[in-house]
Amino acid sequence: MTRLLLILSAIGLLGAAALAQRAPVYDDAGETRMALEQALAERTAAEARSERLEQEAQETQDAVKRTARQVAALAARIQQAEAGIAAAEARTALIEREYAQLREELGREQRPIVRLTAALQQFSRRPVALSLLRPGDVRELVYLRAVMSNTVPQVAARTTSLRSRISRSRQLRAEAEEAAQALRNEEAALDERRTELANIETRQRLAARQAGSIASREAERALALAEEARDLDALVGELDRAAELRGKLAALPGPTMRPGSGRAVSAAREPVPLPSASSEQSSPRPYILPVAGRTVTGFGAPAGSGLSQGITLAPLANAQVVAPAEGRVGFAGPYRGFGQIVIIEHVGGWTSLVTGLARSDVRVGEQLVGGAPIGVAGPGRPTISVELRRQGEPVNPLELMR
Repeated sequence: MTRLLLILSAIGLLGAAALAQRAPVYDDAGETRMALEQALAERTAAEARSERLEQEAQETQDAVKRTARQVAALAARIQQAEAGIAAAEARTALIEREYAQLREELGREQRPIVRLTAALQQFSRRPVALSLLRPGDVRELVYLRAVMSNTVPQVAARTTSLRSRISRSRQLRAEAEEAAQALRNEEAALDERRTELANIETRQRLAARQAGSIASREAERALALAEEARDLDALVGELDRAAELRGKLAALPGPTMRPGSGRAVSAAREPVPLPSASSEQSSPRPYILPVAGRTVTGFGAPAGSGLSQGITLAPLANAQVVAPAEGRVGFAGPYRGFGQIVIIEHVGGWTSLVTGLARSDVRVGEQLVGGAPIGVAGPGRPTISVELRRQGEPVNPLELMR
């Protein structure tokens, strides 16, 4: 029995040390399991997206497109590591919760066994020869022997359950160490990929300075619109109208050469029609959420003075944020309490609005592939919101992800 108690104490100390590396992230076991499943699904999706983008980068002959897809693939790898970290933390929280419950059960079962062990130790210290000198003690000895013959099987039965819990404690300790190692591996991979992405983005910014005059003028116009707009909805509306005007200008026929002369005249052909907003081909697919994390507010949920027009997510601190779909950056910068925001214009009158960034890494007028990095979330407990609109009307982003 003494050996059993020593084993319990040792397992308690070792298990507590193994599980003390990270505090539980969630308060509810069901919520933790859902977070674990979601993180594993996001990790799988990010891995598949990175492989697809890497394949597209290998197949394209255009250097600019190849670089864009390589950067997007690297951003997907970063999100893959972030989802792996979230999964490891959720798994650790589940282990901690089960271990705490197991320790309480072991404590309750130890108390009667400790009392019985103490009584048996006291009885074992009395020599049998001394008991034979006193008849009363002999009767007591016979009585105790009879009691013990009935007690020992019950002790064995109770300690069987106790031993199974001790075995589970050892298993939980091994699972905790495995989760901690997985967490360390994912964090190392995340640091490496962030460094690689930062190096690529630095090279891209240096190359973009040569053609920065046009981008600077567009950024100035976007900032002017932001100053004039009364709220975020008005800003998105102004950008939508500007995008529609650009589309109409791009659809106008170009000049054609007059036969037999070098002067150009306007073509008489009809302008190319713009894509229909209701067309399935014009919707921004594939559409992805800009960041991996737990959903805080769903589309249409009560929020402030009305209903939420988008989805709000709670990612890891400093998480990578990516473009939900291919498009053109209409606005990138700070805006009135929303942190850094990025507005992406898609074909067919679709617009994505991403808010809550701590830093934006894109420029106005920049063409993005789906999944391209656009910035990072803040430290602590950040939230990132995404809104999808079609001709100014809010649309549930999940509808394009099915």
